[in-house]
Amino acid sequence: MSPIGEAGTNRRDASGGQRPAADQAQAGAWLELAVEADIEAVEAVSEILGRVSSGGTTVEPAFDLVDEGLGARVDPGRPAIVRGYVPARDAYAAEAAAATTAEALGHLQAFGLRTIGELRTRTVHEEDWAEAWKAYFPVMRIGRRLVIRPTWRRHRRVLDDVVLALDPGMAFGTGLHPTTRLCLTSLESIADEGRVDRARVLDVGCGSGILAIAAVKLGASEALGVDTDPIAIESTVANARRNRLARRIHARVGSLPSGEPAFDVVLANLIAGVLVPLADSLGTELRPDGTLVASGIFVDREAEVLSAFEAAGLVIQARSSEGDWVALTAIRPG
Repeated sequence: MSPIGEAGTNRRDASGGQRPAADQAQAGAWLELAVEADIEAVEAVSEILGRVSSGGTTVEPAFDLVDEGLGARVDPGRPAIVRGYVPARDAYAAEAAAATTAEALGHLQAFGLRTIGELRTRTVHEEDWAEAWKAYFPVMRIGRRLVIRPTWRRHRRVLDDVVLALDPGMAFGTGLHPTTRLCLTSLESIADEGRVDRARVLDVGCGSGILAIAAVKLGASEALGVDTDPIAIESTVANARRNRLARRIHARVGSLPSGEPAFDVVLANLIAGVLVPLADSLGTELRPDGTLVASGIFVDREAEVLSAFEAAGLVIQARSSEGDWVALTAIRPG
């Protein structure tokens, strides 16, 4: 579980503020690195923090609580906060990690991406994480029927709700990021058309398993998740179990080709730099008339992804967007 605690008061600017004192370094303490980043820059900032953050990284989108605090509305117009966690037992090593991160962020800011704030740091104690981090994961309604419910929160279910019980971990995919929401709403749309009923589904880069779980709850018969990160596989398996879908959702470390018979639906919430080289493989994984939902596409690279999909014989059927992110729905003609 990635630490996301808000407790602790030792806030400093790593670029020139207070030096962490040696007597603050202790077992169970972590140095939190936090940066505000526009949606355009979130992935790049997360990658920089991830280089030093052995305690994990998180992305906290800007959101407003609604429905008496039981739900949330994400505001893509405001910057998100990317956080990383470095062991603080060695204060000087932690300070060096913060300085390295601040330097890398400075180089990134030179590219002129929209809002990348200054690096902020503070000490967070492990015992404070147990409850405080949960504040960043409210119940979220996505699309018309899908509801993401963190396992520790309540939700007043209405008739058509499809509720996904999720315990966010270090794996990507909590429903808070626009690319995940775009995938979920596209999946709901093809489910409304009957294309998910009794389908076999492949989730490429499954992360937390959120898309595979949603697909099965929307009518798919089974789903396979593949991811190159073992933590993602553990998260997918655990979340499938939480939703009582362990027999219908399986996950394994790997990528494409899957080595399995062709699927009815393929879900790929990746990035353009991965979707383009995988385009042929994604098409091959689909049976004739099968459906691909692809997200994680920054608008500036949409044309490149479209070209790769068309070259792979895929026909684009729908496009959706949120902010600067795009999702595409395509079919492999029969």
